[in-house]
Amino acid sequence: MKVLVVDDSESIRELVGMTLESEGYQVHKSADGVEALDHLTSTEVDLVITDLNMPNMDGISLVREIRKDDAKTGLPVLLLTTESQVAKKDEARQAGATGWIVKPFAQDRLLAVVKKILR
Repeated sequence: MKVLVVDDSESIRELVGMTLESEGYQVHKSADGVEALDHLTSTEVDLVITDLNMPNMDGISLVREIRKDDAKTGLPVLLLTTESQVAKKDEARQAGATGWIVKPFAQDRLLAVVKKILR
């Protein structure tokens, strides 16, 4: 299973990547939404995990762009963010996000959510 991790923080990309790789997932990484969309044109993935607040293109805009592509309407997208406001969660859900995990995250919780989504 391939997972694209999108975050402007290299340390978060590495932490999420190591967590997923320890369970056998193949991890791809992008630093922002624009880079992620470019990556998605050339690589099929089974899940996108994205930060909300990033330069160039934020996570909700990324979700909206992914949902515009008919071939990717079923692609699960998780937001992994420090934001916990209900309004932001609702905006993400309306854009088509699959779920929301608040940073800092417990590695076992992240893995449980990923496994549930990808089964």
